[in-house]
Amino acid sequence: MDRRDFCQTLAVLGPLGLAASPGRAQGNRARAGEDYLVLDTPAAVEAPAGKIEVVEFFWYSCPHCNAFEPTLEAWIRRLPKDVVVRRVPVAFRKDFEPQQRLFYALEAMDLVDKLHAKVFYAIHVERIRLDRPETIADWVAKQGIDRQKFSEQYNSFSVASKSGRATQLQNAYKVEGVPALGVAGRFYTDGTYAKNMERALQVVEQLVASVRAR
Repeated sequence: MDRRDFCQTLAVLGPLGLAASPGRAQGNRARAGEDYLVLDTPAAVEAPAGKIEVVEFFWYSCPHCNAFEPTLEAWIRRLPKDVVVRRVPVAFRKDFEPQQRLFYALEAMDLVDKLHAKVFYAIHVERIRLDRPETIADWVAKQGIDRQKFSEQYNSFSVASKSGRATQLQNAYKVEGVPALGVAGRFYTDGTYAKNMERALQVVEQLVASVRAR
């Protein structure tokens, strides 16, 4: 299977990805090459010194990312203070870029906390097609946000640069399906490696502990 088709072809397998394989308890110690990937070349990190960065790679239109979001949010709230989560929207194809820009425009306007979950809801529950700049701007304006200011951010050089760096980071982590998780610029896991996204979070916790211990 081409793992770039992960969120489309696995949609029938449940809200958090593949079911666990028989005999693979979720609490098992994670193993390199089986439960996660060790990057040959470290990826860039933005976390300050003394912090461990966890990257969530996502796509707003992916049903698995939508299903994973509440679990991830609950997990984030329990994290120790030395762990920081960075959300990175992927762009496997050109038509992913409008939603990539949407996220970074919301981030620039300090609106991620307010509208991030609402974007998922609009796409997956209300069935609104947020896949073009015009429809995105229309939807944002309906949320009470100044359309012109949003469009300025959406079309800004800063947002374009962040989108470009996001794609570079996705490639550095060798992301082939979403949702996916990176740790400290050195490790990668997803629902294919970990067998489901809940266990992927457990794998990430083990990787964070190993980074902390060094």
